[in-house]
Amino acid sequence: MFEQRSEEPELMDDLHLSNEALHKNLEELAFINKWLGGNAVVTDALHTIIQKYPSKNQALNIADLGCGGGDILRQVANWARKKQQPISLTGIDANAFMVQYTRQQCAAYNNIKVLQENIFAPTFKQKQFDVIICSLFCHHFTTQELISLFSQLQQQARLAVIVNDIHRHPLAYYSIKWLTQVFSGSYLVKNDAPLSVLRAFRKSEIQHILAAAGITNFSLQWQWAFRWRLVIYKNL
Repeated sequence: MFEQRSEEPELMDDLHLSNEALHKNLEELAFINKWLGGNAVVTDALHTIIQKYPSKNQALNIADLGCGGGDILRQVANWARKKQQPISLTGIDANAFMVQYTRQQCAAYNNIKVLQENIFAPTFKQKQFDVIICSLFCHHFTTQELISLFSQLQQQARLAVIVNDIHRHPLAYYSIKWLTQVFSGSYLVKNDAPLSVLRAFRKSEIQHILAAAGITNFSLQWQWAFRWRLVIYKNL
């Protein structure tokens, strides 16, 4: 079952999902991402981009697509504060419950705003950002959708697109399946966490998507724990 990406939809893919179970799911996902090093994949990539393209004290306009519970938004805001890097953050999600929840979670940050948007809508495609973050977001889409999306986002990003996603591997699958069965109280996490691994990527699959999208200016690295850090640079 690891040879090809699964096309089975996750429960979280229901854009109308809005209940206490989703609230608990978001809290547990934030905990998992923090302790398995997923958030550091994003901030390390941002550090690399800032070194490559010094902003000269100008605020970076950063979007986080599929922002979920806003944990990446808050992590990046805290990281930027320590680095004394001015930033403006925009969280994007298609789920109305997610948007409201994230606004509450990020209320203490005056440099974060959260919008309900369809990333494939013509109005969103016209928006421009310095950096676009896709953290544990891309595995929700088919290969053909990602080919189109990567091409679109490279046009929308003035500097770079950061993709943080999962390496599809048996050890990653059975580890997260065991951990969530033992420690998780969320039926959404128990179902979706191992399924996310099955929907995730081998290196050759990411390379195929990039080639099909006509993208040649990128960096792709494996990160612990079973994560891919892909940075797609703008063709300046």
